[in-house]
Amino acid sequence: MPIIDIHIHLSDIDSFHKTAAELSKVDYSAAGLQVEFARNDVVLGIGMGVTEQTKGAFPDSASPNPMGLDLEETVPPFLMECVGINPNQLSGIGATAELDRIEARLQAPEVAGIKLYAGYYHHFVYDAIYGPVYELAAKYGVPVVIHTGDTYSMNGLLKYSHPLTVDELAYQQRGVNFMICHLGDPWVMDAAEVVAKNPNVYADLSGLVVGDRPHFERFMNEPLFMDHFRRALVYSDHYEKMLFGTDWPLAPIDLYAEFVRRLVPEQHHEKVFYENAFGLFPRIRERIAAL
Repeated sequence: MPIIDIHIHLSDIDSFHKTAAELSKVDYSAAGLQVEFARNDVVLGIGMGVTEQTKGAFPDSASPNPMGLDLEETVPPFLMECVGINPNQLSGIGATAELDRIEARLQAPEVAGIKLYAGYYHHFVYDAIYGPVYELAAKYGVPVVIHTGDTYSMNGLLKYSHPLTVDELAYQQRGVNFMICHLGDPWVMDAAEVVAKNPNVYADLSGLVVGDRPHFERFMNEPLFMDHFRRALVYSDHYEKMLFGTDWPLAPIDLYAEFVRRLVPEQHHEKVFYENAFGLFPRIRERIAAL
């Protein structure tokens, strides 16, 4: 079965390098990703743009918009990109230039959407500072992907990344589609309700386990852990709005695919692993056709 991995990283972020070397044991490079894609029949990935200007600075207030995939000089053709937004640069005298650069990048066919790092940056997603970004999303017909739940940095603030904040945003911006990343973990029931209530809200299942095979086996064989997510999926009952993503390099793709196959009922696998991505990211169909 072909797979679309709608949540990976390919940016020169210090914490990603450390996780790949010490926890997930993956080859954090475009070549390493390509090998994992080929091994697991992944036909396309979507990279979440993020940058840091100094080592270990993420979330970096100095990063200019839009943030992209800067691990290597060029982005490989088997990836699309969600351009990352640094809201701290969207006010003041330079805000217009920042928005102009975001808009110019959104016109590129390899850009699939926009990524907000709620929690990492200390702004609620419904704050006015993001208003122009949502206008651009509506103008170009691309979804906005939002980090929710636990932050992979102690400098994040969880009140900004709670999935319930997306409910107010979805109400304000009915003309834009949103995706809750990581099913809002640990607030997965809240995320499930936001997806069920709002027709313009989806969720991905990325980043729920980080590490190598011993780590995955420990959690996949723990019923309480698996039921934590299954309960939310059953409650939401919207498998047509759940998407597969790995959060690579936080985990090897084969292990993560095995985890999601155990989590999601088999009759919904084709939707979650492949079909649902086309409904949320309209530009990927043309990209896949060109590969």
